[in-house]
Amino acid sequence: MKFIGIDLGWTTGASGLCCLMWADNQLHLLNLDRRESNEDILAWIDTYAPSPEPAIIAVDAPTLIPNATGMRLPDKLTHKHFHRYHAACYPANLGRPFAQRTVEFGLSLEARGFVHAPVIEAQKLGRFQIEVFPHPAIVNLFGLERILKYKKGKLSERRAELIKLRQYILDYLPTLQPALKLPDLPAVPLTGLALKSVEDKLDSLICAYVGAYWWYWGLKKNLVLGDRTTGYIVIPASPSPSSSSPSPSSSSPSPSSSSPSPSSSSPSP
Repeated sequence: MKFIGIDLGWTTGASGLCCLMWADNQLHLLNLDRRESNEDILAWIDTYAPSPEPAIIAVDAPTLIPNATGMRLPDKLTHKHFHRYHAACYPANLGRPFAQRTVEFGLSLEARGFVHAPVIEAQKLGRFQIEVFPHPAIVNLFGLERILKYKKGKLSERRAELIKLRQYILDYLPTLQPALKLPDLPAVPLTGLALKSVEDKLDSLICAYVGAYWWYWGLKKNLVLGDRTTGYIVIPASPSPSSSSPSPSSSSPSPSSSSPSPSSSSPSP
């Protein structure tokens, strides 16, 4: 099973790409890359997850946008549950300039057999796609009190926050379940354009890991904000200190008081 993370450029600019593979009861990093056009991204996907190979593609972009104006339900729910962490997402509707590209990207994935999976049977093989959002995922996976602000601000401030993200990935993801084996990651550079490249790649790695976490645990340890008809975002719940392999007889984790539970944040389909 492979896990593809796409930090999609919503209108213009490069997209970060990551491919993880499940083998020997752990995740392995196969590739970190950046591509510009949807065509180039899809060609990269065809290389790393050719049909009918099982894979999950986790996209940081609104690939389902049913509303002509206003905000989608999942966007509203990020504001409700994650505003205190500065992790609310940008509202999406069909009038936004990015809508055509992001929706068409999701349709291109569907044409390759990647079905939307706002509900999943844990560890079932298949070809799936989900929407993810790195900011709240980072908050929950690493137990942070607010997001890491590596996207806006002075270059020196962004770089310092990106260094923190890189270190959290190296320190924490190998200890969680599923564990990610990481020999190393790209160093955080000093210049703006090079910094953006590493930012996109690390974001795509978070996306890919969220896809793996969703596949491994399903609703047991994940939140789903919205559904197939409204659009949805999959976010890991805060891991317990010791995350053992899931089993049907084990009880669901108790979310912290500051995080939504899967049942409270997932409207009935």
